[in-house]
Amino acid sequence: MKKYEYFTGITFVLCGMACLLLLTACSSEQAIDSSEPAGTGNYTGPTISARLASEEIEGDFMTVWAHRFADHMQEWSGGRIDIQVFPYGSLGTAGDINELAQMGVIEFVFSDYAWISSFVPQAQVLSLNYLFPPEGVPEILNWIARNGTFPALLEEAFRHNDLVPLGVLYEGWQWVSANHPIHTIEDMERLRLRLMSSRLLVETYRAYGASPTPMAYGEVYSSLQMGMIDAQVNPLFAAYSMKFFEVQDHFTQLYSEPFLGIPTVNQRFFDQLPPEVQQEMRRFWQDAILPAATWIDARNQNDREKMLAERPQIEFHDISQDAMVPFREKAATVHPAFVRMGGEGAEDILTALQQDIANAIKALEL
Repeated sequence: MKKYEYFTGITFVLCGMACLLLLTACSSEQAIDSSEPAGTGNYTGPTISARLASEEIEGDFMTVWAHRFADHMQEWSGGRIDIQVFPYGSLGTAGDINELAQMGVIEFVFSDYAWISSFVPQAQVLSLNYLFPPEGVPEILNWIARNGTFPALLEEAFRHNDLVPLGVLYEGWQWVSANHPIHTIEDMERLRLRLMSSRLLVETYRAYGASPTPMAYGEVYSSLQMGMIDAQVNPLFAAYSMKFFEVQDHFTQLYSEPFLGIPTVNQRFFDQLPPEVQQEMRRFWQDAILPAATWIDARNQNDREKMLAERPQIEFHDISQDAMVPFREKAATVHPAFVRMGGEGAEDILTALQQDIANAIKALEL
């Protein structure tokens, strides 16, 4: 089992939790039962029980769509497929749950490109800044899922690390919230900024002049409140649900990094599933790309309005096209770092993603 870590490995608490799950829950093999309970759907295969851990809290994107996936598979199977969803914190941190899925202690994890990259370094390609245009990201992802060469290469990289990606979903653009306005790249200088655990993201924001600090999601609020960090990067819904807006007054949109979620399944478990179940799981996440984007755009706008209602002094700012130029230039210097960090096939994956994005833009006339 290959494993690439950018944070401390499993803690004693996680070890205890893993043992408990292994003792009290069925293993990947036991999760598939050949018995024949009554069902109402067309599916007549074995019953399947599984667990899905989300890196977000109840009500946020990943957990909402994890529940929709579980509900869909239960309905499609006539009740024969039961997927239990665990929101953030119930089975550990974002790093913990990715490791549990890789080990097969749980079957599914809904994570993002940064946290999963500690186990699949090639996934960091999705964290490279300024690959996507400011408009049309969901449509581009939908086109790539159906027509691109990137998904197959990404799956190959995941499979080398005992995992299978079921899709890539848009959760809105990342925003930088800080204690002071950010209008130019100079305003990033020495900014103590929290990032997700990704070496490539660290290199990117360091290129912008910031002093990036990877940190667990649940530690961000207190670190902002106590002045341990000056800024953080997250989509708007996270800034609202985790209350970061209570201790930050300035939000800046760089249009550098769409936040992308990757529903992922343990490879051994997935490969044991009947082909029609595998196909339906893939189909659900592919068909979810556009409606999920519509859902999150509305959610982000609603949360922005709520933040302003609670704290009218908050300022939201989109960086200008001219001010964006040096950010783009600095971001491009990090591409060679991805090829070094990404491991086997990284350059091919980057080339495929860039070509797929260009082809999608042309096909969609964006």
